Amino acid sequence: MAATTRITVTLPTEQVDELRKLTDNVSGYVAEAVARQIRHQLLADDLRRHQDEQGAFTDEEMSEAQARIFGSAGSAGSASAA
Repeated sequence: MAATTRITVTLPTEQVDELRKLTDNVSGYVAEAVARQIRHQLLADDLRRHQDEQGAFTDEEMSEAQARIFGSAGSAGSASAA
């Protein structure tokens, strides 16, 4: 089990109410959300660094990335609408 540290976080009452409707484990839910946000930020930093070193992504590179993420250009729109 990973080491943990207890902290106090202040959230709007409405968010806490919704969290409690979604889960009995608010700490776990928040920890998962924070981990996802950290991964997102690290990926964004890596992509920005790559573009700084290699230049902007081409349209072809972007299309290929979208196809890998969403399966195909046709399903990208339906996946983002979900």
